[in-house]
Amino acid sequence: MKATDIRNGQAIRFEGGLYVVHSFEHRTPGNLRAFVQVKLKDIGSGRLLERRMNSDQEIDLIDLDRRPMEYLFSDSSGATFMDLENYDQIVIPPDVLGDALLYLAPNAQCVVLHLDGRPISLELPSAVEVTITETPPGIKGATATNQLKDATCDTGLKTKVPPFISEGERIRVSTADGSYMSRAKE
Repeated sequence: MKATDIRNGQAIRFEGGLYVVHSFEHRTPGNLRAFVQVKLKDIGSGRLLERRMNSDQEIDLIDLDRRPMEYLFSDSSGATFMDLENYDQIVIPPDVLGDALLYLAPNAQCVVLHLDGRPISLELPSAVEVTITETPPGIKGATATNQLKDATCDTGLKTKVPPFISEGERIRVSTADGSYMSRAKE
């Protein structure tokens, strides 16, 4: 497969290692050849690295087993997920999870990527709904400016929200960067 066909969540063999594509961007500078800027997560160590690939570079794609699972709870050994097809429970260690638990409330569903029977990564939806548990009160008349205030969510996520958002409200946040998107629809 060519580097231009790369997509988020795909597993690839690159420079002798196994990686999951975290993010990618096609770039075409004015007087240079097009290339793909890719952020890869090392399956073994969990660290992120950025690479630039030529658009015609051949990439080895690895087939992953995608299983829909439900997040149940977390403890010191990791997070427990239940397979929605056969109801088996597995514990995913914290080094595989990264910051994904900041976007998952108990009983939330996501897709767990497996390679050779072991979980290697989570595929989150593009946006999730969380509840604000702590934020300072809004300032009266602050609607004229584009100021944001700090907020803590029920999952532990810290984000910035507009001044009209108060404690107890449900909001939508982007899982790409944790930024506020809108109030949750009821």
